Amino acid sequence: MVKAVTVYEYIMERLREEGALHFTLIDPDPSKINADIAEDMAKSAEDSGSAAIMIGGSIGVCEKFLDDIIDAIKRVVKIPVILFPGNISGISRKADAIFFMSLLNSEDLYFVIGAQVLGAPIVKMYGLEVIPMGYIIVEPGEAAGFIGRARPIPINHPEIASAFALAAQYLGMKFVYLERGSGAREAIPAEFVRRVTKVVDIPVIVGGGIRDGKTAKELVKAGASIIVTGTVVEESKDKLKEIVNGIKEGGLFKRGVRW
Repeated sequence: MVKAVTVYEYIMERLREEGALHFTLIDPDPSKINADIAEDMAKSAEDSGSAAIMIGGSIGVCEKFLDDIIDAIKRVVKIPVILFPGNISGISRKADAIFFMSLLNSEDLYFVIGAQVLGAPIVKMYGLEVIPMGYIIVEPGEAAGFIGRARPIPINHPEIASAFALAAQYLGMKFVYLERGSGAREAIPAEFVRRVTKVVDIPVIVGGGIRDGKTAKELVKAGASIIVTGTVVEESKDKLKEIVNGIKEGGLFKRGVRW
């Protein structure tokens, strides 16, 4: 049984126990979601085995609406709600923690460090738990890459992603996130993930284009510690359960090995 004090400790203890985890990403875009929909999505995610709810998006996020969405979610689930902000508008005092992240391969310093400088005093004022993260966009990158002005890592050059990930570790970040982009046709290849996870000693999160349990399982066996899916929870609870089960099967190969 997990007995954690902080969200970070909760994540790491569950990784030690289970080997790999699933997080559900909910985009708080008012044109796509309301409190009732958010409640249903979050409850389905928890019931299916997600270990945490991530809240964040690239477009249309405002703090008041974000607060309302998080309040709604926390009424129906017990798992942590973690901010995954695309900009300073994605910060809310209602969350349990924030992935304080830098888009490492952006051409715009605003997304590397500028937004973080503007957001840091707000995060401190709200008393949010901070979990530092290195965010790396892999081609095609989709909306996240476009909005963040990233130079997406070419899919045939995992060594570049490995160097970025190692830099993130050496800068003291707690996680590395490899993002192919919401709506990507395919997930990041397992071999690409394997090349990155062999280099770093911090957990690697993988998201984008993951639509079935087999893909999730292969990514975990390749070294991914956390698999993130978003749109699948909107489409099918059965599909989400399939993905979570795939992660659990893959996690058996990792349980107790690293964390």
